[in-house]
Amino acid sequence: MVCIRMATVDDLLYMQNANLWCLPENYQMKYYFYHLLTWPQLLWVAEDSQHKIVGYVLAKMEEDESHKPPHGHITSLAVLRTHRKRGIATLLMIHSQREMRRVFRAQYVSLHVRKSNRAAFHLYTKTLKYAINDIERGYYADGEDAYDMRCTFNESHDTEKYLHIDHGAKLDQSAVDILEEKLASFNLQ
Repeated sequence: MVCIRMATVDDLLYMQNANLWCLPENYQMKYYFYHLLTWPQLLWVAEDSQHKIVGYVLAKMEEDESHKPPHGHITSLAVLRTHRKRGIATLLMIHSQREMRRVFRAQYVSLHVRKSNRAAFHLYTKTLKYAINDIERGYYADGEDAYDMRCTFNESHDTEKYLHIDHGAKLDQSAVDILEEKLASFNLQ
């Protein structure tokens, strides 16, 4: 069983460790601290029954005041290989996006994803309904291009079409059915 919960300062080292295992883009610890101190509502972790952090989402609000309307940004999302294909990444994203909208009144959320990362691209486009906003050439340190993606938060709360929690990501009914099945197997706090 996996518990999805808001991250604490005690989780940061484990989040960084998951990042090192899963992703080529790595961050110094001060970057994790900055996110936690500035936007604590947007950092979430997945913890297994042995209290091991098996996934996380690191997110923030856009700081540049010239970027209107207010919006969030997913800095990093990772789930250990041993825990993939269980809906954990989706749940982490839903929790962070819900808080972006609820606490900070974000109107959309953005992220960057490697063009070669087909699994992440599928999660973002098919499950969470992100759309490509632009392509950023040479975005990553190794020169790979990134999709600049966005998900606009829907103003309506149509519970027939969207998840019952106010997460903002637009999910089609098949995604809702899959997630509700997965949610039943998780202990959400």
